[in-house]
Amino acid sequence: MKLRIEKAIYGGNGLARMTEGEQAGKAVFVPFALPGEVVDAGVRASKKGFAEAELLAVIEPAPERVAALCRHFGVCGGCQYQHAVYETQLAMKSGILRETLERAGVRQLPEIAVHAAEPWHYRNRVRLRCENNRLGYNRRGSHVFLPIAECPIAAPLLWQAAQALMELPLEGIAEVELFTDTSESKLQLTLLAAKPVASPRLSRLCEALQSKMPQLIGASVVQADRDQRGHRGQPDESVEGHVAAQWGEPFLPYTAAGQSYRVQAGGFFQVNRFLIDTMVSLVTAQRSGQHAWDLYAGAGLFTAALMQHFAQVTAVEIGEASFRELSSLVTAPHRALRATTAEFLRRGKLQAPDLVVVDPPRAGLGTEVVERLAALQSPRIVYVSCDPATFSRDAAGLLQSGYTLAELYLVDMFPQTFHLETVAVFER
Repeated sequence: MKLRIEKAIYGGNGLARMTEGEQAGKAVFVPFALPGEVVDAGVRASKKGFAEAELLAVIEPAPERVAALCRHFGVCGGCQYQHAVYETQLAMKSGILRETLERAGVRQLPEIAVHAAEPWHYRNRVRLRCENNRLGYNRRGSHVFLPIAECPIAAPLLWQAAQALMELPLEGIAEVELFTDTSESKLQLTLLAAKPVASPRLSRLCEALQSKMPQLIGASVVQADRDQRGHRGQPDESVEGHVAAQWGEPFLPYTAAGQSYRVQAGGFFQVNRFLIDTMVSLVTAQRSGQHAWDLYAGAGLFTAALMQHFAQVTAVEIGEASFRELSSLVTAPHRALRATTAEFLRRGKLQAPDLVVVDPPRAGLGTEVVERLAALQSPRIVYVSCDPATFSRDAAGLLQSGYTLAELYLVDMFPQTFHLETVAVFER
């Protein structure tokens, strides 16, 4: 079926429309296709309002099309945009963000300011599945294991460590997470095991890995909970759960935006080592006052900066590992609370702070949190989002309650993928 791609849509597909027969005009989602291209596509699933297709051939390629850098592109589920020059990736993401907001009823938009950095080797963390002593991700659109021979979006140290691990006995290990600092001078290993890993075995494994990778400073075995920030078997997920065994240092020191953090096994931290400082600056710069809230605070990436400019910061986090990190960071008169954001906001007699920072998972804030924040009428809310659909829904709710959308930034934390990070400033 010959189709012309109209535009890029969230999720990595191009949108086309059928031109012949009874289904003329029906939307067709085609992966790995760029706006303006004419492609040959085969429908693999037809639903009531749209069809899902596979790209068979590019008949008229766009001038922005390039050869993918990674040999696994198109088969691996991790990346969707390696076939587009980077400037085109940014343009597609900006268009998707604007259209998603407008579709939710948010029409008076400020200019979308785009912040980007080096689009390769940016990840400070990867999570890999382990089968038969091979490491890999999921095949696209499935939970089928894909052994990999490279991952060019990862910091080079992480793939070097993965290669070294595959030369060691990994029986009983289900998944591996590798985490490094910005300079790639330190390495943290987290293992998810099908069965408990005895401390002597963990020590032998780590000592053998450290002989190959002297950057290794600590390792943990984690009994994991599904992290709602990512997808199992892809590089954008971090482990969140109970530490069952440990070797070496329990945390990895990480310097970002002039602050020092201690990232423990399983703790969430922003993954783009080249853009973390930019993100912190956009969220916290030139903002000060008496009281600020950092909700969904994670390891305290924004909390640390806020504590420099506000008399009191209240940081709220529910994740076990992240809260351990947050607690070690926060000192009086500031405070760290372990709770969900909804639980915190349900507490009576809350006084509106000068600033609220929210960095929710992909599910967004939701109706209850939006309504409770709106009722407090804080003068400024800074919203960090990793999903344009849930952000647009929440933004519409805040605007209906009397806020205006004063600033809007697209921070490309995930080059080569469809994921996009948004920083938005709402003011009353």
